[in-house]
Amino acid sequence: MVGLEEFTPVALFSLVAVLFAVVPIVIAYLLSPRTRGAKTLTPYECGISPFGSAWVKYGIHYYIYALIFIAFDVDVLYLFPVAVNYARGEKSHEFYALLIFVVIIALALLYAWGKGVFTWKRKISQ
Repeated sequence: MVGLEEFTPVALFSLVAVLFAVVPIVIAYLLSPRTRGAKTLTPYECGISPFGSAWVKYGIHYYIYALIFIAFDVDVLYLFPVAVNYARGEKSHEFYALLIFVVIIALALLYAWGKGVFTWKRKISQ
């Protein structure tokens, strides 16, 4: 049976991680000014008072590009530990699992390409 003393480093690491997340929030809350005025809730950017409309409409294709980039970026991050483990060359099923993962990513990319996600729609203003 595994003793609790073997989990002490994990518990200590978790405690330090929580402290690293909570302590800056508490310090910012304690040190932040608490003034209320007419300009407290107005947007502030680069020392210039805002003008015009804050509700600028962007095309949805910008968000689609961003989501696809994030999805493939995260998928590639999963490839690094698998590639390091595969370099050891212990088992052949690791290669097939990696191959299936890459094929699924490639199929997702081909599907997005086939749906026309990567074609840039240009607006011509006259």
